[in-house]
Amino acid sequence: MSTVVDRLRASDRAYATLLEEIQSGALAAGTVLAEVEQAARLGVSRTPMREALRRLAADGLVVQQSPRVTVVAGLDADDIRSLFEIRRALEETSARLAAQRGDAQVFGALADEFSRVDLAEVEGRDAYYALIARLDAGLDAAVANDYLSSALRTVRTHLVRVRRMARDKPDRLAASAREHLLIARALASRDADLAAHATHIHLHNALESILQSLREGTP
Repeated sequence: MSTVVDRLRASDRAYATLLEEIQSGALAAGTVLAEVEQAARLGVSRTPMREALRRLAADGLVVQQSPRVTVVAGLDADDIRSLFEIRRALEETSARLAAQRGDAQVFGALADEFSRVDLAEVEGRDAYYALIARLDAGLDAAVANDYLSSALRTVRTHLVRVRRMARDKPDRLAASAREHLLIARALASRDADLAAHATHIHLHNALESILQSLREGTP
């Protein structure tokens, strides 16, 4: 039993490390993840490494090009458009339901934090993304729909990669903070229509900015 548990723990560690490296860009699209080399690098055996790669493949973050070759999945304009199609459907629905079902005080407190974000320094930008994650968690808790939350978790796994494209665009980042503030205020006031519409506008602007970055060749 302990051997199985240890293997699972090693698999979890390998998965978490590779996930963070892919999402952060440390492992770029197209990077080959050789099972033996990655297992040695992360200090795990080949079996948990194989399990970790299988989980990443299920997430859509790596692609098995052959039985022996796994690479980090690409993320091009068509992929991003497809991601935002499902993101729009899920997040607008989530915002509408959360406005109806959620705790207004929770969202009011989040709105207050969004009104005070400081994006001038790296620490402030990191705190801003952590605040977005807390808003997402608040939405999930308010909606209380495991099916919707599960679908959103899959989308958010890929969004971490996409959001990196906004980090070097101060104007877009500032606009995004204002858009999140409006969403949080709509949720706090229980205005379902405004919450859904503000989410729609935010996602439209985010997608256009990302596609522009790709056209300009911004990494």
